[in-house]
Formats: sequence, C-alpha cells, structure tokens
Amino acid sequence: MKQIITLFKPLSIIAIAVTFWGCSAQRQPRHLAPDWVMGGFVRPAGVNPVIEPDSTTTFVNPMNGQLVHWENNDTFNPAAVVKGDSIYVLYRAEDKTGIKIGHRTSRLGLAASADGTHFNRQKTPVFYPGADSQREFEWPGGTEDPRIAESEDGTYVMFYTQWNRKVPRLGVATSKDLKNWTKYGPIFKKSNILPELVNKSHKSASIVTKLENGKQLITKVNGKYWMYWGEHGVYGATSDNLIDWEPVVDEKGQLKAFISPREGYFDSSLTECGPPAILTDKGILLLYNGKNHPEKGDKRFNKGTYSAGQVLFDSKDPGKVLARMDVPFLRPMEAFEKSGQYVDGTVFIEGLVYFKQKWFLYYGCADSKVGVAIFDPQHPAALDPIPNEK
Repeated sequence: MKQIITLFKPLSIIAIAVTFWGCSAQRQPRHLAPDWVMGGFVRPAGVNPVIEPDSTTTFVNPMNGQLVHWENNDTFNPAAVVKGDSIYVLYRAEDKTGIKIGHRTSRLGLAASADGTHFNRQKTPVFYPGADSQREFEWPGGTEDPRIAESEDGTYVMFYTQWNRKVPRLGVATSKDLKNWTKYGPIFKKSNILPELVNKSHKSASIVTKLENGKQLITKVNGKYWMYWGEHGVYGATSDNLIDWEPVVDEKGQLKAFISPREGYFDSSLTECGPPAILTDKGILLLYNGKNHPEKGDKRFNKGTYSAGQVLFDSKDPGKVLARMDVPFLRPMEAFEKSGQYVDGTVFIEGLVYFKQKWFLYYGCADSKVGVAIFDPQHPAALDPIPNEK
C-alpha cells in the first residue's frame, strides 16, 4: 500500500491528543493535527459555489408527462468520481413543487470538470424517479443525497436515498457511463439478519475505497465489501456483490453503532456518514457530517449547524474506533454556506476524489448550492478556525 502512505504528509508533532483541539484557540494549525487527519482543505478563490440553481433547464416528468424546471429551487449534496481526465459530480436538484426541503421532488444532475472547479452541466437529470420497479420507494419525494465510487471492473456504484415521503431508504444503482443507470432497489431488501430494516428509516452510505496506482477504487475488508452508514450513529454493513447488504449487529442481534452523537460537541445531534471512506496505512478514514444540538451541543458553534468531522477505524476490525476529532475540520464560513434553505448553515460533505495529486471535497452549502474545497498533501493548509468560547 505504498501509494497510500504518501497521502497524508508526515507531521512532526503526532503525539498531541485529538482532544487538545477542544480548546478555545481560534485556529487549528495543520502542524498540530494528528498524522491520520486529512486536511486542511482550502476553498479556491473566486470559484465557489461551483453549482447553483438554474431556472432555464426543463425536463419532462415521466410520472405525469408535465414539463418541470427540475433544478430551479436548489442544487446541493453532491457525489463525485473521476472518469478519464475529468471529475464528474452528481448533485441533488430540487424543483419548486413543494413548500420546503423534503416536500419537493429531487433528481440527480450530472456535471463535468477538467480542473475540478469549473463545470459543464447536463441540461436534463440523469437519475430520477420514473415508472420503473422503484416507483413505490422514490415517488413523489425523489432520489436524494448520492455517494458514488468505482469498482475494480470499472462499474460506477451509487448509493442514494429513496424518498417516497414515508420512509427514507438506501438504494443502490450501477452505471458504466454515469448517464445510464440500473436500479437495484433498497440495499437491505434481502437481509437475513435484520429483514425488518428495509422498512425502517436508513440513509447515508460511505463505502470503503483505496488508492491503487493513483486511482480510487472500491475495496474489500476482510474478504467482503464494507460500508459505513447512518445519521443518528455510524453503523456498518457488508456485501459480497455490492448490491445486497447485511447490517452489522451486536451480540443481541441489534444494530451496532460504532460512533454516536456526543453531548457538548459539534456532532451532538447527528453523525451522518459523508463521502466514500478511504483505506490508508493508518486505518480506515471516514469523513462525516456532524450536526450541533441546539441545547446540548458545542456552544462555540451555531445551533443546528452542520460541520464536518473525521474518525479513524481499525483496518482489520473496521468497527473499532482508533481516533476521532473533537472539533470539525470544515465548518460553515462563507456567506453561501450560512445562507440558504437551511438557515443554520451547512457544509454537508458527500463527494471526495483524488485528482491530479490532490483531494477534491464537494459539499452542499446550506442545502442550496454546491461548493468545493481542496487538500494538497504536499502543501497542507490550516484547518477551519474554531470560534472563541461563548
């Protein structure tokens, strides 16, 4: 795994405890970060947000035959993957058919970029609810919040939320070209361990990947494909074929949470899985979205705000936590991250790709737009600053 060892530039001060970051210092110097942490990420000047709503594009809704402006309300929560010499982003787009988030219809748009910051977008969505086998799970709410990764045979595997406005479920689909997709339905529909899980709320899947000769691919852990999933805790699941998944349970046969929200921290309300996890020489690195509880959270951060954290798992025992950040490495800082349909502010990370020796992180901005931040392992920057104590 030689190529992975160089992803995170070795640091001289690695003995400093992660909990040190809970102090009231205004900045998080990169030289104080434990050597397993990825970052800091820099928002490139003058390019964000990289994707915004478009009121000019239209699409014939196959559910009723009506013409709809499918991305005129919000464009956010993106997945990302490298294909050829470009980065492709699949982003969630909402129309104006409802009064608020979750009450409109979501579809996935496709955008391509040769430099990771300037995008050309398809005029119509490439993934959406239709008159197909998944109609009962995807209509009228739509297809939401994708995460995507490439398998060893070149197949793109996407996990997304199927939303029928009753129960959110994790669905899976595959493609060879990112435009034509095969839907397989809920990932837990064939579960023998917890067959009832398919009809309970579950979302946000981060499949484990690794770098092979500079290419990020889905990999196995202990002979099986492995994903982290969940929002009220980080759970696990395994698969032999990438389509049918079994949840990881404890000795009592109940879902086993590897990490959970922590009172007094930035992730006190939710710990929602982010982009595909990465197998490194330090362990399995998961970047996740933490929501700050309005009453029980970290008082330095706004109530209800979403920020991004990191947790490191054992590569041989992927449910075992080795280390966890106590403060976020990315938080709402820019105006477009703090102002949108989610008024408390959000950087919601879902897309992470290795491109031209750098890591590009794509995220939803206040549930309204798409932003990008870049980590250069050869020139690591400081992490996002931490506010003073309130």
